[in-house]
Amino acid sequence: MININQINVKNVIFDLDGTLIDSAPSILNSMRFCFKEAGIKPTRQFTYDLIGPPLSVAVNSLLTDTNKEMLPILINSFKKHYDNFGYLETQYYEGVPEMMAELRAMGLRLYIATNKRIDPTRKIIANLGWNEYFEAQFSLDYFKPSLINKKALLNLLRSEFPSMSEGAVYVGDRAEDAEAANSNNFCFLWAYWGYGAKELEASDFVIVEKPSQLSKIILDRVIYQ
Repeated sequence: MININQINVKNVIFDLDGTLIDSAPSILNSMRFCFKEAGIKPTRQFTYDLIGPPLSVAVNSLLTDTNKEMLPILINSFKKHYDNFGYLETQYYEGVPEMMAELRAMGLRLYIATNKRIDPTRKIIANLGWNEYFEAQFSLDYFKPSLINKKALLNLLRSEFPSMSEGAVYVGDRAEDAEAANSNNFCFLWAYWGYGAKELEASDFVIVEKPSQLSKIILDRVIYQ
């Protein structure tokens, strides 16, 4: 595990869902829509644990063995609804814009690395007026062929964009984010306000209880350039 005291932070890479934005209501509403439109009863409730994994994984978990063939139809229906209407309902967590402005004022470069598809990612960032904050936005389907998970995404970013991974911290809210960061030698900061708090309760990661603390943690603990 890379400790934040061991690096000079130059780059901050963010997960998106559950870290910068509370996208659960909009995503779950679009999931309800596509299942209702297809006339399929999901195997369980539409809960917050569906937010974070790749779309195909989340939707597939709601299907029985007898209707798995409906997965492509449901995914296309979800994309049509979410990409045109659902994403507009996305809300950001209190303090996030101010936190990003502070980090930028400190001379840090900000990026996004997310499981969310690149098209709605870009639409959400633009709709929230956040394009000025980020150097670039990356997702599994940003690359062709699409990557399989967050670990592979951070691995590719480290190899293809070495300047971005220099002095980098990864900020996320799920166990997958922590594992991906550790596997690729990124310092991990745990966004405790997100969806995955219970997943990491016994961890040794640096806990950031609210967005306003992130810039303070970096300023107090790291000599940045």
